[in-house]
Amino acid sequence: MKGEREPLAATASSTPHASADAAEAAAPAASGATAGSSVAPSLSVAAINDAATAAPSPSNAAAYAAGTPECLPAAGAVALRAINLTGGYGDRQVLHNVSIDVHAGELLAIVGPNGAGKSTLLKILSGALPPWSGVAELEGRPLAAYDRRAIARRLAMVAQENLVAFRFSVLEIVLMGRAPHLGPFHFETRHDLAIAHAALERFDLLGLARRPIQELSGGERKRVFLARALAQDPHVALLDEPTAFLDLRHVAEIFARLRELRIERGLAVVATLHDLNAAALHADRVLLMKDGATAGYGTPEEVFTAANLRAVYETEVYVGRNPANGSITVLPGAIVRPGKWD
Repeated sequence: MKGEREPLAATASSTPHASADAAEAAAPAASGATAGSSVAPSLSVAAINDAATAAPSPSNAAAYAAGTPECLPAAGAVALRAINLTGGYGDRQVLHNVSIDVHAGELLAIVGPNGAGKSTLLKILSGALPPWSGVAELEGRPLAAYDRRAIARRLAMVAQENLVAFRFSVLEIVLMGRAPHLGPFHFETRHDLAIAHAALERFDLLGLARRPIQELSGGERKRVFLARALAQDPHVALLDEPTAFLDLRHVAEIFARLRELRIERGLAVVATLHDLNAAALHADRVLLMKDGATAGYGTPEEVFTAANLRAVYETEVYVGRNPANGSITVLPGAIVRPGKWD
């Protein structure tokens, strides 16, 4: 309701400009920034639970919490496409004619050594960095045809690092993901709180909802920003090293949650990864990059060959099969001797 807040979310510290500011923070072009939220950190976990179980609202919150949003991408449709993208910073070219397409429900892993151009590609795909040439398309339209708020309603970006200048709570951070769906002078409703509840629960964060973000470990913070991305209700998620700082259990759980979202909602996921074994196990397709160009593109079996990996990583590798699940396994084949990098 315009200019009013649902009683559940009432606070004394709210400002109607916070939603517009947070929308800018949630937009992919400003994914590293964090702006204000109109929900106070004192809101209890019980209140969030109440929001999720409240009487049905006019929104689709109940369907969302169940994992079935009202608008799902068409099965198999191309959600994101890049055609001959080149780009860089200043006069330094980083990307060279990279092309991909990502379908609804698919996980594309982008792998390669440090400096291969993986993060730069994500920035261009998110709209944060304009390409020098080539086209990025989101759901069949050039990315440049959307404004930032429209992009943020369809596409979420989680960067490698997410700096937060103020003592926002976990709940506040996750609610910022709702900002693209709120107009100026609009506040979060029970619908938005139910969506935040579902995102917190999905990533095992309900117990941390009132904690300031600065008090969390690196792995916990990573899960918070994944939950914020989920709260955007995107059709496409761009994830830069989503499993960095996570222990083995949470790595497995993150990929399990992403798989659920891909199946339930048709979420298309593009993730940069350094863990080749995780990419082989979880990705439908892989883009292997070196020096800003495509060195391999296809299924893990097609891309992760010993010849490809030796050429890209410039070291000996062993490529075999995991006896437990049959997936590709990649191991270093030689140890670099002291003085090798001198």
